[in-house]
Amino acid sequence: MTVGLGGSVVEDALGAGPLLCPTVDCVGVLSPWGWARERVVRGVGRLRPRRGRCRGCRRTRVLLPASVLLRRADAVTVIGAALLAKAGGAGHRRVARQLGRPPSTVRGWLRRVTSVAVRVLAVLAAAAAELGVEFVPPAPTAEPVAAVVEMVGALARAVARRLGGSCSPWRLAAVVSGGRLLAPEGPDLRSAGAAGSNTNSLWAAGP
Repeated sequence: MTVGLGGSVVEDALGAGPLLCPTVDCVGVLSPWGWARERVVRGVGRLRPRRGRCRGCRRTRVLLPASVLLRRADAVTVIGAALLAKAGGAGHRRVARQLGRPPSTVRGWLRRVTSVAVRVLAVLAAAAAELGVEFVPPAPTAEPVAAVVEMVGALARAVARRLGGSCSPWRLAAVVSGGRLLAPEGPDLRSAGAAGSNTNSLWAAGP
């Protein structure tokens, strides 16, 4: 579960109690519950995510900062830069050279986004509805990666108009997707409402 724009924001939010449980039909909030295993994320550094436990259903969650995605070794802004370059017409080898990443890694990102694009677009639209923003979807495109890039940008602009402040569009996408932007099945549409609510409370943290 991706809930904050940085480790300190996650910690503050847990202490204050505004983080909603993403479990469907649960109305509980999360409280601190230890830490997850430490790992290294390129573009972020060493990361030891917080764990939270729902006061209602009692389930535990690993609370990722919005700088990372679930089970990915690179920062979400790096992955976002790859998607943006692909949408601009660059091939995966050129993108890999630009970012200093293996071509196989970049190709994997692009293939995964292509395979889950429909679900990603649905979650982004659901988050916009949950937040109540004046959202104008981008013009349709047949290219899945470009469609996701355009939708992420449109949502970020709409949220900025509604809530003020600023944030990296890709960090916003990480929060809205629950860190599952590149998960095998994509983000969970059923939890988009909780992700939208948590975005609303954490947006002011800035980039």
